[in-house]
Amino acid sequence: MQRILVVDDDRHVRETIARTLADHSYDVESAEEGGAASRLHRRKPADLLVTDIIMPRQEGLETIMELRRDFPDLKIIAISGGGRGKAADYLEIAGRMGADMTIEKPIDPDALLRAIEGMIGAPGN
Repeated sequence: MQRILVVDDDRHVRETIARTLADHSYDVESAEEGGAASRLHRRKPADLLVTDIIMPRQEGLETIMELRRDFPDLKIIAISGGGRGKAADYLEIAGRMGADMTIEKPIDPDALLRAIEGMIGAPGN
């Protein structure tokens, strides 16, 4: 079963994405910031990381760079609704730092599922 790690400081967003993926038979874990996600991934590696960019403590860009360096085969989707800047600006930087795909919030669940299936396959494959 494909394992996905979801990282977002917004509990509602994190739980909504995790529930959507679990409902489609993915093995999902979640974290509220990048440091916790890195520790989880090191203990039990995921096939794909879905991470927000703007978060307290360890933010998404740092997490992407760290995990890309240490786990070059990890698939990464960066998500953002923006912050002080436009979401597209943050997502462009995330792409340059190693994200395989970027998606702007609010997340379309069907688009996210299609993206994940394209990157790691459908559950059970």
